[in-house]
Amino acid sequence: MADRRPISLSHWGPFTATVEGGRLTAATPLPGSGADPAMVGAWPELVHGNLRIPGPMVRQSYLKDGPKSDRAARGLEPFVPVSWDTALDLAAGEIARVRAERGPTGVFAGSYGWSSAGRLHHARTQIRRFHAAAGGFTDQVGNYSWGAAQAILPYVLGDHRAVSADATDWTTLPGNCDTVVAFGGLNPKNWHVTSGGAGAFHLPDVARAARDAGVRFVMVSPFKGDVPDGLDATWIQPRPNTDTALMLGLAHEILRRGAENRAFLNRYCAGVDRLETYIRGGNDGRPKDLAWAAAVADVPVDALSALVDRLVGGRSFLTASWSLQRADQGEQAYWMLIALAALLGGIGRPGQGFGFGNGSMNGVGATRRRGLVPGVPVPPNPDGLAIPAARVTDMLLHPGRTIPFDGGTVTYPDVGLVHWAGGNPFHHQQDLNRLVRAWARPETVIVQDPWWTPAAKRADIVLPATTPAERADIGGSSRDAFLFAMAKLVDPVGGARHDRDILADLAGRLGCAEAFTGGLDEGQWLDHLFDTLAEAARAQGLTPPDRDAFWRDGVWAVPPPPAPEVLLADFRADPQGRPLATPSGRIVLASDVLAAIPDADIPAHPTWREPAEWLGGTGAARHPLHLLTNQPARRLHSQLAQTAAGRSEQVDGRERIRLHPDEAAARGLAAGAVARVFNDRGACLAVVTPDPGLRPGVALMATGAWYDPDTDGTDRGGNPNVLTRDAGTSDLGQASTAQTALVQVAPLAGPAPRVEAYDPPPVIPA
Repeated sequence: MADRRPISLSHWGPFTATVEGGRLTAATPLPGSGADPAMVGAWPELVHGNLRIPGPMVRQSYLKDGPKSDRAARGLEPFVPVSWDTALDLAAGEIARVRAERGPTGVFAGSYGWSSAGRLHHARTQIRRFHAAAGGFTDQVGNYSWGAAQAILPYVLGDHRAVSADATDWTTLPGNCDTVVAFGGLNPKNWHVTSGGAGAFHLPDVARAARDAGVRFVMVSPFKGDVPDGLDATWIQPRPNTDTALMLGLAHEILRRGAENRAFLNRYCAGVDRLETYIRGGNDGRPKDLAWAAAVADVPVDALSALVDRLVGGRSFLTASWSLQRADQGEQAYWMLIALAALLGGIGRPGQGFGFGNGSMNGVGATRRRGLVPGVPVPPNPDGLAIPAARVTDMLLHPGRTIPFDGGTVTYPDVGLVHWAGGNPFHHQQDLNRLVRAWARPETVIVQDPWWTPAAKRADIVLPATTPAERADIGGSSRDAFLFAMAKLVDPVGGARHDRDILADLAGRLGCAEAFTGGLDEGQWLDHLFDTLAEAARAQGLTPPDRDAFWRDGVWAVPPPPAPEVLLADFRADPQGRPLATPSGRIVLASDVLAAIPDADIPAHPTWREPAEWLGGTGAARHPLHLLTNQPARRLHSQLAQTAAGRSEQVDGRERIRLHPDEAAARGLAAGAVARVFNDRGACLAVVTPDPGLRPGVALMATGAWYDPDTDGTDRGGNPNVLTRDAGTSDLGQASTAQTALVQVAPLAGPAPRVEAYDPPPVIPA
């Protein structure tokens, strides 16, 4: 930092900026951070690229007819530039009208996405704060990343912190662990991102340190790319969606050998007998033994037996990727992982027990202090409600429908207006053709975004927002050891304004400006956030930098905690004095609470149930490939897709599909051919990439290609969410089941069309 170049932060790392003539010309990873230079280096293109929205826009027929315009024309009509006053008057008038006619729940504003690493200018926080101040709205609860886990873990552990906040520090593995078993693998590309940003991308180093200390790794995944190079890992390739069955088989063998830690089960767990009865076959006459598990997962029984040898002969750490629970009955895999760790007895000990998401994001298992990252509070949502995050399409299509959720029910509101900021629903929502139909139902759609994303192109009123490079902020993650003073690098581009300022002007028009702003401007809010973090630091015995030094230096390396974190260590040390927030105070392996939910499809203990679509079912006859979707290496979800870095993995802007060479050859598909990927929900085009590291019967596509349908709904660019199921994991979680989908792949007849997703929409004069 000797050259004092300004510093900023993104979800894919911190960077120093070069600014010349008022333009951001280069972004370089902060030295020592380990951030990906290509991803960080995309910032100039993000800020100054041709997909920036130049000013407020209104869809052509909406400008003429308002909410009576043809809603099916969203995404098809040109836009008309308007003044900020015109756009804000239209938006505020519609918010007021819909709220007056339908009540607060008629406004849906639970925008979702990794919108900014900054804590003040965080779009999801600001838009929820605005609509709460304005009188209430329909919000979202849960998430697409680990929604099923968020639902089941409170019944098992008393809260969901084991997936949302708490994790055993990876540095405790050497000397304390003999074997790491990673269900879903540990794909190293995922270690380049952290929600909220990270100052150091450490996991490659700590994983190698564990290997060098003698820790052995076992990866359970259909894809060899989920096995990091250099770990000398054992690789087990199950059928997708069969991990619960595989774990049950391991548990049965541990019980058969009498190798379970009975003292731990008796002292720390509840419901052991009922789960054990099920595993031994007492409920259904079918013991969940290794032969059964090997048949379900289609793996060699000897591989499972050898894994049990490792588990019962030493100390183990079990982890599951977030993707594992994004499946039909996805709650069961996480519950069964906890049960398997309980049988082994290492929970609460350094380097042992279980974890979630260690292969999904850099920050899980990082050495960090808690409680220092400040945030803007969101007030209670008056007269509002919240729907499960992944049920957006269902809500829009079926107002008045009541669905089971988390032991109760939720009734969908009649939504007349969607207000979206800081996210792209045409990336993360499943069954996009269904979403297109649903998107035509609200009378008004307002989108705030810096870029012409697929959602912005399908809006009625478009309000251009700034990027993090165009504003000052305080950045950081609760899963990282650094806090950042994010400098304003350049002035707002074109007509862009900060989300907060847009919402403040809307609040002024709706008479709730004071409630929204709290009486503070941007600088005062930043001072307040700094004072909050400094006070929290002093409460932990730390000496924070003074405010001027923080903004001058750009980063504060927070001292490490006194001891590394170990998940459930306090509970293990004193189960009576530090009980879990479950009815028994212990880890629940069979739940009376879940058993008492009437007519629910959630079992009372970890259970294997055939997924709605899988390779062992009847649907595989028509669609014989199980589609898995993973994060791309040079994008974050759909972020960076419009940049050269994001498109570097694509071919002519089109996503790749990986197939085992035998599967490609059986379909007459050569490397580089454009194929049609399809099922009953939709179709997309993708470039064939034969990969011997992929299990036969599996197709693999990265997510994040911007939605680009042709006239019959076939996505030209390879967005796999035209193929995925829009159905909840269970009555409990109602979370995403994106990993439960069967498809077929065939050669494309005729020439491949041009991908148009990264073209701005037509704009006509006012």
